[in-house]
Amino acid sequence: MLKMQEIFDEITENGGLTPSRKVREIGERFPEKVAFRNKEFGIWHEINYKEFWNQAQYVGNALKFYGVGINDKVAVHSENRPEWIIADIGIQAIRSITVGLYPTNPAPEVKYLLGHSESKVLFAEDQEQVDKVLEVLADLPSLVKIVYFESKGITKYENEKLISWDEFIEIGKKEYEKDKEFVTNLQNEIQSEDTAIMIYTSGTTGPPKGSMLTHGNLEWVATQIPELSFTTGVDNPQYLSYLPLCHVFGRLVDLIIGIHTMGTINFAESIDTVQTDLAEVQPSVFPAVPRILERMHAGALVRMKDASRLKQILFAVASKLGNITAKRRLEIGEHDFIAKVTNFVAQLLGFRALRKKLGLLNVDNALSGAAPIAPEILRFFMSIGVPIYEGYGMTENSAIATGNRPGKVKLGTVGVPQPGVNLKLAEDGEILVKHPGVFKGYFKNDEATSEVIDEGGWLYTGDVGEYDGEFLKIVDRKKDIIITSGGKNVSPSEIENNIKTSPYIREAIVIGDDRKFLSALIGIEFDTVSNWALRKNIPHTTYRNLSENENVQELIWKEIQKANEKTSSLAIRKFRMLTKELDHEDGDMTATQKVKRNVMMEKFSDLIEDMYS
Repeated sequence: MLKMQEIFDEITENGGLTPSRKVREIGERFPEKVAFRNKEFGIWHEINYKEFWNQAQYVGNALKFYGVGINDKVAVHSENRPEWIIADIGIQAIRSITVGLYPTNPAPEVKYLLGHSESKVLFAEDQEQVDKVLEVLADLPSLVKIVYFESKGITKYENEKLISWDEFIEIGKKEYEKDKEFVTNLQNEIQSEDTAIMIYTSGTTGPPKGSMLTHGNLEWVATQIPELSFTTGVDNPQYLSYLPLCHVFGRLVDLIIGIHTMGTINFAESIDTVQTDLAEVQPSVFPAVPRILERMHAGALVRMKDASRLKQILFAVASKLGNITAKRRLEIGEHDFIAKVTNFVAQLLGFRALRKKLGLLNVDNALSGAAPIAPEILRFFMSIGVPIYEGYGMTENSAIATGNRPGKVKLGTVGVPQPGVNLKLAEDGEILVKHPGVFKGYFKNDEATSEVIDEGGWLYTGDVGEYDGEFLKIVDRKKDIIITSGGKNVSPSEIENNIKTSPYIREAIVIGDDRKFLSALIGIEFDTVSNWALRKNIPHTTYRNLSENENVQELIWKEIQKANEKTSSLAIRKFRMLTKELDHEDGDMTATQKVKRNVMMEKFSDLIEDMYS
């Protein structure tokens, strides 16, 4: 069996690292290699790379049939599934541009994104997404076709722009038979400066902006694969696709890393079954975002509280050994003999079973990105035998800037610059990067582009950091830094992350700009707190009812005090409980689950003012 590096060398020897070219090469050279596994009604179905490439060609031909040409935009509005990536590759192969929409985008956002991007064709997952676009269709003159993946509830719709995925593919097959070289001929003409994909920013402070990433950007990212710690030494890698494909992190993993390592991408049955599917698939590669890791951490701690006395004792002993393992690996290195011994014993005492339950049994190391994470969370996973290396990137630099890696780790930092990445700080501490992955600019917004890329090609990230010439530490988003009435600069994310290490707290929003002291809005982890309340015989019904309970508020205050002891900044002096779960569709959060601070300030102004009255 070929090793990962051998595979990478094999599929890159002909030059050109664009994802669509790699799919074509793998489909021709390793046709039976499994590309996708998709779970439907409890049964896994497989698609090999030959079929993957064939269907991508049919997509390209069908798009041509409907008038889609070079640089035209084609949108995908769906949960992760094989059709999403197949469509993406087909779009890119004919030099068109893929635009991803979040499944949670409501109709007004769908209208804005499709209209602003001037998308000509939309791939929509099901009736829910079709209904959203039909609601605003009159305002989308550029949209000529809507291709739906699932037909349930749609077959009776009477709209000439609607067509099923199967019908669309059949049209593509017929067009392919007329000109079998159409897609490959266009594919061979791809230029590095051509836009490949467009990813819209989360829009925390204004309308989303369309970030244009070129084929050259994606090619450069591919050259970084051997340097990414969480792919090192993995043969026949297995991935679980759960990070949204319309987000740069999910796209990096599934579209580029997954394909270039000739991996198998496993799709969860639904967003609600991710944890179950993770345990079943037991992937060898695990990229994660802080919210997922925080919930895993909280779940593990809660399960231990409900376990038998014997299991609690074994877990406590394993934890002590795991902490020794983590400490020695951080201070001495991955190959420390004592660390290997303590880890071996800790695995026997319960950590192997815990890793299996979490779906991390086959994961040697993993990556956390997309948002800051508390070092305590990373230390926990390192202690159970799953080192998670925090990295840093953003849409505008193709998700590549810095990263911790085996043998070079410093908790509380986002690591060292990746090979080929130039990094420096501006006078005000803003992080600047320059490398071949820096994006082309914002679509139809030259002014915004000039604000983030200077004449020298440096990207102004909007993040403030501390850089010692080796390791980079993220302080916070420049626009989010709090300045108290006493002139104290405070990073809210550090405090928020410390608070969210509690298994009982899901959301923490620190307040204090131009105030005498810091306060916080707190959202509970409903399932965890509900379980705690049941054990305490505390009656409750709704989220609001539970949040307003005095016993729960006392519990939360104790958790905040624990976090206060760990913070290097000012302490939280007061808090108020959110009376509802934050939701993207209510405008509380972005599609990437980032809290919209300005919205929170307005929506919960009464709670905030109450803390300072």
